[in-house]
Amino acid sequence: MLLELKRIHVPPGQRVLLRDVTWQELETILEDLGEHRAARIAYDRGILEIMAPLPEHEDDKEIISDLVKALLEELDIEFRCLGSTTFKNQAMAQGIEPDQCFYIKNESKIRGKKRLDLAVDPPPDLALEIDITSRTHPNIYEALKVPELWRFDRGKLQINVLQDGHYVESQQSLNFPLFSLIEAIPQYLEQSTTAGRNATLKAFRLWVQKQIQQQ
Repeated sequence: MLLELKRIHVPPGQRVLLRDVTWQELETILEDLGEHRAARIAYDRGILEIMAPLPEHEDDKEIISDLVKALLEELDIEFRCLGSTTFKNQAMAQGIEPDQCFYIKNESKIRGKKRLDLAVDPPPDLALEIDITSRTHPNIYEALKVPELWRFDRGKLQINVLQDGHYVESQQSLNFPLFSLIEAIPQYLEQSTTAGRNATLKAFRLWVQKQIQQQ
């Protein structure tokens, strides 16, 4: 398995599927791949997907992440951003690496921890997937009980909240219910392509402050 894996080249924007991968093989593959890599993985009951993102995928991820961080800072909410951390649960035979994730309400429960185990630790409060090249796996996020999943694709933000074990599309964020982020996130992301990152974040912070004052 490892010899074959090392021979696999995944071009940006492409993915490969490996079938009949055992949990032990998954653990070995993750160790072999290492943490400092561009490729993302998803594992669902024996099927392993390895995906390499495109540059524009990373651009969108970084700007949206910066907007979420700015929002949390303006709200003075402690948070922890863990990027593409591998979240997995052996009992469920499922694992995923989101494009980005945030611990918000549960930040204090994992504060200072270097390694997380979803058998005892809570899942992230918010996961972000950019669908330009990656194929979102909502069933894996549902199984891992991630309360909120954002999917950004073709300039649109879809917010999914977990209800009775399944995702339901929502107009409002579970973590930020007082903000119209479905409109705001795509708007400021688009603005960043012409105004630049810093100017856009300043404008977004002003918008957040105005929304807070009006509440």
